Amino acid sequence: MSHCGLENQDISKFVDGLTSDPGTWSGQPLISVTQLTVPGLDLLIRTAAEMRKLVMTKGGDDRLKHRILASIFYEASTRTSCSFQTAMMRLGGTVMHVDAGSGGNTSSKKGESINDTVKCLQCYTDVTVMRHHVKGTVTDTVLNGRLTKPLINAGDGVGEHPTQALLDLFTVVDELGMLEESKRRCGNDKPLVIVMLGDLKHGRTVHSLAKLLGRAQLGFLKRPLILRYCSPDTLRMPAYVKEYISDYATRRGCNIVQEECSSINKAIQNADVLYTTRVQKERFDNAQDYNSVKGAYVIDAELMKSAPEKMIVMHPLPRVDEINADIDTDPRAAYFRQMENGLYVRMAILALVLGKGDSRCRL
Repeated sequence: MSHCGLENQDISKFVDGLTSDPGTWSGQPLISVTQLTVPGLDLLIRTAAEMRKLVMTKGGDDRLKHRILASIFYEASTRTSCSFQTAMMRLGGTVMHVDAGSGGNTSSKKGESINDTVKCLQCYTDVTVMRHHVKGTVTDTVLNGRLTKPLINAGDGVGEHPTQALLDLFTVVDELGMLEESKRRCGNDKPLVIVMLGDLKHGRTVHSLAKLLGRAQLGFLKRPLILRYCSPDTLRMPAYVKEYISDYATRRGCNIVQEECSSINKAIQNADVLYTTRVQKERFDNAQDYNSVKGAYVIDAELMKSAPEKMIVMHPLPRVDEINADIDTDPRAAYFRQMENGLYVRMAILALVLGKGDSRCRL
Protein backbone atom coordinates (compact mmCIF):
# COMPACT_ATOMS: atom_id res chain seq x y z
CA MET A 1 0.00 0.00 0.00
CA SER A 2 1.29 3.48 -0.85
CA HIS A 3 1.92 6.07 1.85
CA CYS A 4 -1.06 7.96 0.41
CA GLY A 5 -3.30 4.95 1.00
CA LEU A 6 -2.31 4.89 4.66
CA GLU A 7 -3.59 8.42 5.30
CA ASN A 8 -7.37 7.94 5.32
CA GLN A 9 -8.16 4.65 6.98
CA ASP A 10 -11.56 3.70 8.33
CA ILE A 11 -11.22 2.69 11.99
CA SER A 12 -14.88 3.32 12.82
CA LYS A 13 -15.36 -0.26 14.02
CA PHE A 14 -12.90 0.43 16.84
CA VAL A 15 -14.09 3.90 17.86
CA ASP A 16 -15.61 4.02 21.37
CA GLY A 17 -14.99 0.30 21.75
CA LEU A 18 -12.96 0.40 24.99
CA THR A 19 -15.33 0.95 27.89
CA SER A 20 -15.45 0.53 31.66
CA ASP A 21 -16.01 -3.21 31.12
CA PRO A 22 -12.55 -4.87 31.17
CA GLY A 23 -13.94 -7.46 28.76
CA THR A 24 -14.06 -4.84 25.99
CA TRP A 25 -10.27 -4.42 26.26
CA SER A 26 -9.31 -8.08 26.30
CA GLY A 27 -7.72 -9.15 23.03
CA GLN A 28 -8.22 -5.75 21.39
CA PRO A 29 -5.69 -3.57 19.56
CA LEU A 30 -4.91 -0.03 20.71
CA ILE A 31 -4.23 2.16 17.69
CA SER A 32 -5.97 5.46 18.50
CA VAL A 33 -7.20 7.50 21.46
CA THR A 34 -10.62 7.58 19.76
CA GLN A 35 -11.16 4.00 20.89
CA LEU A 36 -11.61 5.00 24.54
CA THR A 37 -14.98 6.05 25.89
CA VAL A 38 -15.01 8.31 28.95
CA PRO A 39 -15.81 5.34 31.26
CA GLY A 40 -13.04 3.38 29.51
CA LEU A 41 -10.63 6.23 30.14
CA ASP A 42 -11.64 6.30 33.78
CA LEU A 43 -10.97 2.54 34.03
CA LEU A 44 -7.50 2.98 32.54
CA ILE A 45 -6.61 5.92 34.80
CA ARG A 46 -7.76 4.03 37.92
CA THR A 47 -5.90 0.89 36.87
CA ALA A 48 -2.71 2.90 36.22
CA ALA A 49 -2.98 4.47 39.69
CA GLU A 50 -3.29 1.00 41.17
CA MET A 51 -0.27 -0.15 39.16
CA ARG A 52 1.74 2.69 40.67
CA LYS A 53 0.72 1.57 44.14
CA LEU A 54 1.63 -2.01 43.25
CA VAL A 55 5.12 -1.05 42.05
CA MET A 56 5.78 1.17 45.04
CA THR A 57 4.66 -1.42 47.60
CA LYS A 58 5.58 -4.78 46.04
CA GLY A 59 7.58 -4.05 42.91
CA GLY A 60 5.04 -5.87 40.74
CA ASP A 61 3.23 -9.21 40.54
CA ASP A 62 2.99 -12.27 38.30
CA ARG A 63 -0.38 -11.82 36.59
CA LEU A 64 1.31 -11.96 33.15
CA LYS A 65 3.56 -14.90 33.97
CA HIS A 66 4.27 -17.03 30.87
CA ARG A 67 3.00 -14.20 28.63
CA ILE A 68 5.44 -12.76 26.06
CA LEU A 69 5.52 -9.27 24.59
CA ALA A 70 6.90 -8.76 21.07
CA SER A 71 8.44 -5.30 20.81
CA ILE A 72 9.17 -4.29 17.20
CA PHE A 73 10.44 -0.79 16.45
CA TYR A 74 11.11 0.47 12.92
CA GLU A 75 12.06 3.85 14.40
CA ALA A 76 14.30 4.85 17.30
CA SER A 77 12.89 4.82 20.83
CA THR A 78 14.19 4.92 24.38
CA ARG A 79 11.30 5.73 26.74
CA THR A 80 8.44 3.99 24.91
CA SER A 81 10.41 0.85 24.18
CA CYS A 82 11.99 0.55 27.63
CA SER A 83 8.83 1.38 29.56
CA PHE A 84 6.79 -1.23 27.68
CA GLN A 85 9.47 -3.85 28.29
CA THR A 86 9.69 -2.89 31.96
CA ALA A 87 5.90 -2.87 32.29
CA MET A 88 5.72 -6.43 30.97
CA MET A 89 8.45 -7.63 33.32
CA ARG A 90 6.93 -5.87 36.36
CA LEU A 91 3.82 -7.99 35.76
CA GLY A 92 5.75 -11.25 35.47
CA GLY A 93 5.97 -11.49 31.68
CA THR A 94 8.92 -11.63 29.34
CA VAL A 95 9.92 -9.66 26.25
CA MET A 96 11.22 -10.41 22.76
CA HIS A 97 12.58 -7.19 21.26
CA VAL A 98 13.23 -6.75 17.55
CA ASP A 99 15.23 -3.82 16.22
CA ALA A 100 13.60 -3.27 12.85
CA GLY A 101 15.20 0.07 11.99
CA SER A 102 17.43 0.72 9.00
CA GLY A 103 20.30 -1.04 10.73
CA GLY A 104 18.10 -3.78 12.15
CA ASN A 105 17.86 -7.47 11.46
CA THR A 106 14.33 -8.23 10.28
CA SER A 107 13.38 -9.98 7.07
CA SER A 108 12.11 -6.67 5.68
CA LYS A 109 15.59 -6.53 4.16
CA LYS A 110 14.54 -9.56 2.13
CA GLY A 111 11.29 -7.94 1.05
CA GLU A 112 8.95 -9.33 3.71
CA SER A 113 5.86 -7.20 4.34
CA ILE A 114 5.28 -5.63 7.74
CA ASN A 115 2.01 -7.52 8.06
CA ASP A 116 3.79 -10.85 7.58
CA THR A 117 6.53 -9.89 10.03
CA VAL A 118 4.01 -9.05 12.75
CA LYS A 119 1.89 -12.13 12.06
CA CYS A 120 4.99 -14.31 12.38
CA LEU A 121 5.95 -12.66 15.67
CA GLN A 122 2.46 -13.32 16.97
CA CYS A 123 3.00 -17.04 16.42
CA TYR A 124 5.47 -16.90 19.31
CA THR A 125 4.04 -14.18 21.55
CA ASP A 126 0.85 -12.88 23.17
CA VAL A 127 0.86 -9.13 22.46
CA THR A 128 2.83 -6.87 20.11
CA VAL A 129 3.98 -3.27 20.49
CA MET A 130 5.01 -1.61 17.25
CA ARG A 131 6.44 1.73 16.10
CA HIS A 132 6.87 2.81 12.50
CA HIS A 133 8.07 5.98 10.80
CA VAL A 134 5.20 6.07 8.26
CA LYS A 135 1.86 7.43 9.41
CA GLY A 136 -0.91 4.82 9.35
CA THR A 137 1.33 1.75 9.15
CA VAL A 138 0.32 0.33 12.53
CA THR A 139 -3.36 0.86 11.74
CA ASP A 140 -2.95 -0.81 8.36
CA THR A 141 -1.43 -3.85 10.07
CA VAL A 142 -4.44 -4.09 12.39
CA LEU A 143 -6.96 -3.61 9.57
CA ASN A 144 -5.32 -5.82 6.95
CA GLY A 145 -2.85 -8.08 8.73
CA ARG A 146 -5.41 -10.69 9.84
CA LEU A 147 -3.95 -10.60 13.34
CA THR A 148 -5.21 -12.86 16.10
CA LYS A 149 -3.61 -11.06 19.07
CA PRO A 150 -3.48 -7.47 20.32
CA LEU A 151 -1.27 -4.91 18.58
CA ILE A 152 -0.45 -1.65 20.37
CA ASN A 153 0.53 1.50 18.48
CA ALA A 154 3.80 2.88 19.89
CA GLY A 155 3.86 5.76 17.42
CA ASP A 156 3.31 5.93 13.66
CA GLY A 157 5.20 8.69 11.92
CA VAL A 158 3.44 12.03 12.35
CA GLY A 159 0.12 10.30 13.07
CA GLU A 160 -0.80 9.10 16.55
CA HIS A 161 0.93 7.98 19.73
CA PRO A 162 -2.00 6.84 21.89
CA THR A 163 -0.11 5.42 24.85
CA GLN A 164 1.90 8.64 25.17
CA ALA A 165 -1.31 10.68 25.17
CA LEU A 166 -2.78 8.44 27.86
CA LEU A 167 0.25 8.78 30.12
CA ASP A 168 0.19 12.53 29.45
CA LEU A 169 -3.44 12.79 30.56
CA PHE A 170 -2.67 10.68 33.63
CA THR A 171 0.14 13.13 34.45
CA VAL A 172 -2.09 16.19 33.98
CA VAL A 173 -4.82 14.96 36.32
CA ASP A 174 -2.30 13.60 38.82
CA GLU A 175 -0.20 16.78 38.97
CA LEU A 176 -3.27 19.03 39.20
CA GLY A 177 -4.84 17.00 42.00
CA MET A 178 -7.64 15.64 39.79
CA LEU A 179 -6.74 11.96 39.80
CA GLU A 180 -9.71 10.92 41.91
CA GLU A 181 -13.05 11.19 40.12
CA SER A 182 -14.57 12.96 43.12
CA LYS A 183 -11.99 15.76 42.74
CA ARG A 184 -13.11 16.27 39.15
CA ARG A 185 -16.76 16.56 40.25
CA CYS A 186 -16.13 19.58 42.44
CA GLY A 187 -18.11 21.92 40.20
CA ASN A 188 -15.08 23.98 39.20
CA ASP A 189 -16.04 26.20 36.26
CA LYS A 190 -12.53 27.63 35.86
CA PRO A 191 -11.19 26.59 32.44
CA LEU A 192 -8.33 24.14 32.27
CA VAL A 193 -5.71 25.83 30.06
CA ILE A 194 -3.33 23.52 28.20
CA VAL A 195 -0.60 25.14 26.09
CA MET A 196 0.98 23.01 23.38
CA LEU A 197 4.29 24.49 22.27
CA GLY A 198 6.80 23.84 19.50
CA ASP A 199 6.57 21.47 16.54
CA LEU A 200 2.84 20.87 16.41
CA LYS A 201 2.88 19.89 12.74
CA HIS A 202 5.02 16.78 13.13
CA GLY A 203 4.37 16.00 16.80
CA ARG A 204 2.28 12.82 16.99
CA THR A 205 2.21 13.20 20.77
CA VAL A 206 0.31 16.50 20.59
CA HIS A 207 -1.98 15.19 17.85
CA SER A 208 -3.11 12.34 20.08
CA LEU A 209 -3.17 14.41 23.26
CA ALA A 210 -5.27 17.20 21.75
CA LYS A 211 -7.85 14.69 20.52
CA LEU A 212 -7.85 12.84 23.84
CA LEU A 213 -8.32 16.04 25.85
CA GLY A 214 -11.16 17.06 23.57
CA ARG A 215 -12.90 13.71 24.06
CA ALA A 216 -12.27 13.84 27.81
CA GLN A 217 -13.54 17.38 28.48
CA LEU A 218 -17.20 16.76 29.14
CA GLY A 219 -17.38 13.46 30.96
CA PHE A 220 -13.91 13.05 32.44
CA LEU A 221 -12.26 16.42 33.10
CA LYS A 222 -15.63 18.06 33.86
CA ARG A 223 -14.20 21.55 33.31
CA PRO A 224 -14.19 24.00 30.40
CA LEU A 225 -11.09 23.41 28.29
CA ILE A 226 -8.82 25.83 26.45
CA LEU A 227 -6.31 24.28 24.04
CA ARG A 228 -3.77 26.95 23.17
CA TYR A 229 -1.42 26.14 20.29
CA CYS A 230 1.87 28.08 20.17
CA SER A 231 4.26 27.41 17.29
CA PRO A 232 6.09 28.95 14.34
CA ASP A 233 3.75 29.52 11.38
CA THR A 234 5.26 26.60 9.47
CA LEU A 235 4.75 24.15 12.35
CA ARG A 236 1.13 24.83 13.29
CA MET A 237 -1.27 22.18 14.54
CA PRO A 238 -2.69 20.33 11.50
CA ALA A 239 -6.16 21.39 10.40
CA TYR A 240 -7.48 17.84 10.62
CA VAL A 241 -6.70 17.68 14.36
CA LYS A 242 -8.40 21.02 15.06
CA GLU A 243 -11.38 20.04 12.90
CA TYR A 244 -11.73 16.72 14.72
CA ILE A 245 -11.91 18.52 18.08
CA SER A 246 -14.34 21.16 16.79
CA ASP A 247 -16.62 18.54 15.25
CA TYR A 248 -16.51 16.37 18.36
CA ALA A 249 -17.28 19.35 20.61
CA THR A 250 -20.23 20.34 18.44
CA ARG A 251 -21.69 16.82 18.39
CA ARG A 252 -21.27 16.23 22.11
CA GLY A 253 -21.89 19.75 23.41
CA CYS A 254 -18.39 20.10 24.85
CA ASN A 255 -17.04 23.38 26.21
CA ILE A 256 -13.75 23.60 24.30
CA VAL A 257 -11.96 26.63 22.91
CA GLN A 258 -8.97 26.30 20.56
CA GLU A 259 -6.58 29.25 20.31
CA GLU A 260 -3.41 29.90 18.32
CA CYS A 261 -0.53 32.26 18.99
CA SER A 262 3.19 32.62 18.30
CA SER A 263 4.36 34.34 21.49
CA ILE A 264 5.37 32.04 24.32
CA ASN A 265 5.03 34.86 26.86
CA LYS A 266 1.41 35.39 25.87
CA ALA A 267 0.74 31.67 25.63
CA ILE A 268 1.67 30.87 29.23
CA GLN A 269 -0.59 33.53 30.76
CA ASN A 270 -3.09 31.76 33.06
CA ALA A 271 -1.85 28.35 31.83
CA ASP A 272 -2.19 25.20 33.92
CA VAL A 273 0.02 23.06 31.69
CA LEU A 274 2.82 23.92 29.28
CA TYR A 275 3.35 20.91 27.04
CA THR A 276 6.55 21.36 25.05
CA THR A 277 7.77 19.43 22.03
CA ARG A 278 11.09 19.46 20.23
CA VAL A 279 11.42 20.50 16.61
CA GLN A 280 11.80 17.11 14.94
CA LYS A 281 14.81 17.31 12.63
CA GLU A 282 14.13 13.87 11.20
CA ARG A 283 10.78 15.05 9.75
CA PHE A 284 12.28 17.84 7.60
CA ASP A 285 13.21 17.42 3.95
CA ASN A 286 16.18 19.78 4.15
CA ALA A 287 18.47 21.31 6.76
CA GLN A 288 17.60 24.90 5.80
CA ASP A 289 13.93 24.49 6.77
CA TYR A 290 14.93 22.86 10.04
CA ASN A 291 17.51 25.51 10.93
CA SER A 292 14.97 28.26 10.33
CA VAL A 293 12.74 27.06 13.19
CA LYS A 294 14.98 25.17 15.61
CA GLY A 295 15.37 26.97 18.90
CA ALA A 296 12.26 29.04 18.22
CA TYR A 297 11.17 28.60 21.83
CA VAL A 298 13.31 27.95 24.88
CA ILE A 299 11.98 27.37 28.38
CA ASP A 300 14.49 28.53 30.96
CA ALA A 301 14.61 29.90 34.48
CA GLU A 302 13.99 33.45 33.24
CA LEU A 303 10.77 32.46 31.46
CA MET A 304 9.59 30.48 34.48
CA LYS A 305 9.79 33.64 36.60
CA SER A 306 6.84 35.03 34.64
CA ALA A 307 4.94 31.72 34.46
CA PRO A 308 1.95 30.95 36.71
CA GLU A 309 3.00 29.65 40.11
CA LYS A 310 1.30 26.28 39.66
CA MET A 311 1.81 25.79 35.92
CA ILE A 312 3.46 22.42 35.24
CA VAL A 313 5.92 21.85 32.40
CA MET A 314 5.63 18.61 30.44
CA HIS A 315 7.65 17.17 27.56
CA PRO A 316 7.46 13.72 25.89
CA LEU A 317 11.28 13.75 25.56
CA PRO A 318 13.89 13.58 24.21
CA ARG A 319 14.64 17.26 24.55
CA VAL A 320 17.28 19.05 22.52
CA ASP A 321 17.49 22.75 23.32
CA GLU A 322 13.86 23.67 24.02
CA ILE A 323 14.05 23.13 27.81
CA ASN A 324 17.10 24.38 29.66
CA ALA A 325 18.43 22.01 32.32
CA ASP A 326 18.38 24.91 34.77
CA ILE A 327 14.67 24.33 35.38
CA ASP A 328 14.98 20.61 36.14
CA THR A 329 14.94 21.36 39.86
CA ASP A 330 11.86 23.62 39.59
CA PRO A 331 8.94 21.77 41.24
CA ARG A 332 6.83 22.70 38.22
CA ALA A 333 9.10 20.63 35.93
CA ALA A 334 7.02 17.47 35.62
CA TYR A 335 8.63 15.76 32.62
CA PHE A 336 10.59 13.09 34.49
CA ARG A 337 7.56 12.30 36.67
CA GLN A 338 5.66 12.13 33.38
CA MET A 339 8.11 9.52 32.09
CA GLU A 340 7.68 7.43 35.24
CA ASN A 341 3.92 7.54 34.77
CA GLY A 342 4.46 5.93 31.38
CA LEU A 343 5.42 2.72 33.16
CA TYR A 344 2.20 2.60 35.19
CA VAL A 345 -0.07 3.44 32.26
CA ARG A 346 1.57 0.87 30.02
CA MET A 347 1.32 -1.75 32.77
CA ALA A 348 -2.40 -1.00 32.90
CA ILE A 349 -2.77 -1.26 29.11
CA LEU A 350 -0.94 -4.59 28.93
CA ALA A 351 -2.97 -6.03 31.79
CA LEU A 352 -6.24 -4.92 30.20
CA VAL A 353 -5.58 -6.14 26.65
CA LEU A 354 -4.30 -9.46 28.00
CA GLY A 355 -7.46 -10.01 30.03
CA LYS A 356 -5.89 -9.37 33.44
CA GLY A 357 -7.43 -5.97 34.11
CA ASP A 358 -10.37 -7.18 36.20
CA SER A 359 -10.51 -7.77 39.95
CA ARG A 360 -6.93 -9.07 40.01
CA CYS A 361 -5.86 -5.47 39.33
CA ARG A 362 -7.50 -4.26 42.52
CA LEU A 363 -5.16 -3.95 45.46
